[in-house]
Amino acid sequence: WKTGMWAWILHRATGIGITIYLAMHVWVVSSLQNPERFDRVMAFVNQPLFKFLEIGLLAAVLYHALNGIRVIIIDWMGGTRVQARLFWISITVFIIVFTAGSVTFLQHAFGH
Repeated sequence: WKTGMWAWILHRATGIGITIYLAMHVWVVSSLQNPERFDRVMAFVNQPLFKFLEIGLLAAVLYHALNGIRVIIIDWMGGTRVQARLFWISITVFIIVFTAGSVTFLQHAFGH
C-alpha cells in the first residue's frame, strides 16, 4: 500500500463519485420542463445535506483533477521516480485549495 496505490484508488473512487453526480445533475436538469416538478426537485436539493455533498463534489473534482495532472507529469517524465513526491505535492495543493473553496462555499451557502 504505497502512495501510488492510494492515488489510484482515490482517483477511481472520485471518478465514480463524479459520474454519479453527473447522472443526478442530468436528472435535475431534466426537471426543467415541468415547473412544479422543478420546484420540488430544487426544494429537495436545497436542503443543508446537499450543501455538504456539494463540498464533497468539490473535493472529488479537485482531487481527480490534481491527480490527473500528476499522472500526466509522470507520463511526460517517462518514469515513476518522483511519483510519491508529486502525490504529496498534489495533496498539499488539494488541502490548500479545498480549505479555501469549502470555507468560501459555506459562507455563501449559509449567508455568512
